[in-house]
Amino acid sequence: MTRHWHSLGALTLTVGFLAAARPGMAAQDPAALIGNLGTEGTLVLGQNVAPERRLVRVRELFSEDFDIPEMGRFVLGRYWSEMTPEQQQEFLGLFQDYTVRAYGARLIQFGGTLFGVTGTRRNGDEIVVTSEAVRAEDPPVRIDWHLINRAGRYKIADVSVDGVSMKGAQRDAFASVIQKNGGRADAVLAVLRQELADAR
Repeated sequence: MTRHWHSLGALTLTVGFLAAARPGMAAQDPAALIGNLGTEGTLVLGQNVAPERRLVRVRELFSEDFDIPEMGRFVLGRYWSEMTPEQQQEFLGLFQDYTVRAYGARLIQFGGTLFGVTGTRRNGDEIVVTSEAVRAEDPPVRIDWHLINRAGRYKIADVSVDGVSMKGAQRDAFASVIQKNGGRADAVLAVLRQELADAR
């Protein structure tokens, strides 16, 4: 497969937030969805973009292109069923805001990156789009995008960076919080509320 390289203004786990799909394109061509990352990245992460605007746009793209409900259920694991429906909905809202802020804050730490889609493969119900991010003085970073078809449109279900799953790492972190609070699933809500309050 021919590699298509784009200039990307930043590299972190949240590079996934910038994969803006176009209506009708994603379901037909998962690689094109991820390939848009280069173009969208330079627009959203340009130095001329105010940090506040960057955060707003990252949140929009995360909401549009990530399978937030599935990710939220996954990161809570068995604790998801221990929450009431109201707590589950609150968690999903807090989870999205927390993830955008936590990773979005790191975007400015990286620059001068070339990004390229290197291939695709099927993994069960998912399509995995493989890519690399290259900086002049560092080894290439492999980024795997796990996409799943939701009602005719692909949504990003996970991002792995050099083999480390984003949602897997979050699942471990949330499980640790719950275990430290007597196994109470709702403890996650209080921790997320406080984290977001401190970030404002």
